[in-house]
Amino acid sequence: MNLFRKILFPFAILYGFITGIRNFLFDKGILKSYSFQLPVIVVGNLSVGGTGKTPQIEYLIRLLSERFSLATLSRGYKRKSVGFILANANATAEILGDEPFQFFQKFPSIQVAVDADRKNGIEQLLVQDKKPEVILLDDAFQHRKVKAGFYILLTAYDDLFSEDFLLPTGNLRESRRGAQRADVIVVTKCPTTLTKEEQSSLKYSLNAYSNATIFFSVIAYDTSVHSKNSSISVAEIKQSDAVLLAGIAKPDSFFDYLKNEQSVCLTYPDHHHFTESDILHIQQQAGEKKIVTTEKDYVRLKDSDLKDQLYYLPIRTSFINDSDQFDAAILDYLKC
Repeated sequence: MNLFRKILFPFAILYGFITGIRNFLFDKGILKSYSFQLPVIVVGNLSVGGTGKTPQIEYLIRLLSERFSLATLSRGYKRKSVGFILANANATAEILGDEPFQFFQKFPSIQVAVDADRKNGIEQLLVQDKKPEVILLDDAFQHRKVKAGFYILLTAYDDLFSEDFLLPTGNLRESRRGAQRADVIVVTKCPTTLTKEEQSSLKYSLNAYSNATIFFSVIAYDTSVHSKNSSISVAEIKQSDAVLLAGIAKPDSFFDYLKNEQSVCLTYPDHHHFTESDILHIQQQAGEKKIVTTEKDYVRLKDSDLKDQLYYLPIRTSFINDSDQFDAAILDYLKC
């Protein structure tokens, strides 16, 4: 924690007071939460920054989409549109936001919607000709206007909420006590070598704030990178001098998986909208080299002037152990 953030400690106390009052009002029913007749599953976190919500949503889509008519509902962070939008053939990353557009492209059998007002978004989904049977709410742990049926709380291995503090001194959006709303907690981005003893230690830290069942997951990277028309093995990329490009929170693991001593690594802010000058700079850095980016960035860049040399690296959430138990918890909630 740097000195400047320590200086802001009084503002963190004020922020905690305000968010605490808000949660108290929702807990006591003074501020109203709305429930719905169909199952609603929330995936979210207590902190700002990347905890792996997108691959976790995709994990749930793969688990559930063959069993149910499924919809995802996101805020659509940094999209250039407002209100409720249901993805259709005219959808773009600018209209939906990058993650919802990624869902729409990868999973054509599901409905993908965006609305900052999740209550309104659910109501709009329920009046469509094709009504969903299950709705996944992306990044909605603090959206208490909707009372979901099942809450999945994510916390990154190297940035546990139990060891963090409130904004602006730390990265927490609300008090650690918010974890009490979780039905399960997933510690994401764990090292693949995480031992049972280390898992027990992490559980002890997190169980101080929640009795939820705790699971551990890793980011599983594909063994190939892909373009619109071809694929190249990661081994070949690591032997070349490709340009690596990431506009995500915490991109280090992406770079580490692909880079070698000659690699050029270009970093942009999370959810960055690439301008013409950005594209020109990337072209100048790349020349004729291949450009490898994240799947989330690819959906924003695939139609740009970079498209002929652009590849992306797919990722998935993979549980270290007890994946069957996690799946069973979700399916038990859905009574199937």
